[in-house]
Amino acid sequence: MNIADSAKLAAGLDLLGHEQTERVEDADLIVVNTCVVREHAENRAVNKLAALRRLKARRNGVKIALTGCLVGPHLDDLRKRFPYVDAFAPPQAFDEIGGLAGAPCGGGFWDGVFPVPGGPTAYVPVIHGCNRFCSYCIVPYRRGRERSRPIDEVRREVERLAAGGAREVTLLGQSVEAYGHDLPDRPDLADMMRSLHDVDGLERIRFLTSYPADLTERIIEAVAELPKVCECFSLPLQSGDDEVLARMRRGYTVEQYRAVVESIRRAMPDAGISTDVIVGFCGESDEQFRRTYDVLADLRFDKVHVAAYSPRPGTIAARKMADDVPPEAKQARLQAVEELEARVAGEINAALVGTVQEVLVEERRRGRWSGRTRSGKLVHFDGELRPGDLARVRIEKASPWSLIGSVIERKATA
Repeated sequence: MNIADSAKLAAGLDLLGHEQTERVEDADLIVVNTCVVREHAENRAVNKLAALRRLKARRNGVKIALTGCLVGPHLDDLRKRFPYVDAFAPPQAFDEIGGLAGAPCGGGFWDGVFPVPGGPTAYVPVIHGCNRFCSYCIVPYRRGRERSRPIDEVRREVERLAAGGAREVTLLGQSVEAYGHDLPDRPDLADMMRSLHDVDGLERIRFLTSYPADLTERIIEAVAELPKVCECFSLPLQSGDDEVLARMRRGYTVEQYRAVVESIRRAMPDAGISTDVIVGFCGESDEQFRRTYDVLADLRFDKVHVAAYSPRPGTIAARKMADDVPPEAKQARLQAVEELEARVAGEINAALVGTVQEVLVEERRRGRWSGRTRSGKLVHFDGELRPGDLARVRIEKASPWSLIGSVIERKATA
């Protein structure tokens, strides 16, 4: 979501006559787009601001703007903490930054700004905000309640991105399957996918992040039926214990989560499914963690994003629950999940050796091309290619994190 916000902001600044610079030391306007989902991300943002303060002291006329999830409702606190910052803009609300950059007064400028693709892939927000208020999460307090974009508006953006070279778009939402519930005609994500499917030049459609209770059979059927929609799901579990899920306010049980995974695999046996897990959440016992571990071992995900719980000020958990799992226990649980993930992902990827996979060519890395399969696997390969091509790649080697192969067929794109 932050990447999509930055792309839109950059496109607006380009329209205002500004040019991007590769070196922050040469910039007249510096925008820091922040994430505070985890403590580490917030600390990085604060350290970056401290470095920019020193730069501003050395160079007259430099303007600094702060946006993203660090900018919450208590702006007075931020202004006291960072008095050298010239503008504070909540996520997707760029008017103050536009004021620094010379945007017309009166608002409305940013409504007509569409991002420019920086390559063959692009991110397109379809729903902003979140209504869930999971007890550990700061996002609803910073990005607000859910607000869906009309299908025709999203289609116009995707058409422009495709005309500019994007071959794949990822439809974004904090809970992307909540899309449309607040619109008058109540479309859903399946309707959005069908509307975008015939956009000229578009080869692939992805979507994230999925919320288990919102991922309906109708949406699963659309993914299975539509050739351009990739069989790739990001489906956070967070915990494999019902009591912990209840304290997290996740709104589903482990049994209900399992049923969603089974529905996906029944419709698309080769679908890629990744998940998110938080270890060491408030009150999590060794036995409750073991249940999470067992669910992960049983369901065998393609990738597990695991994090140790850290309190985010202002959330329900930070206000009402004790962060009572010792740091050493959190670390041990995190390591156990990482080791399990490496083993399972390694076995899943090893089974792909000898198969032929369709890969969208994205970029060159360390002298080789790289891209992703429809199920989201990272592949490295050689060949006479260019970004945006679709290649059929025979997989020759596998690790838990990526695949290596050789191109056997290239489908050039315009």
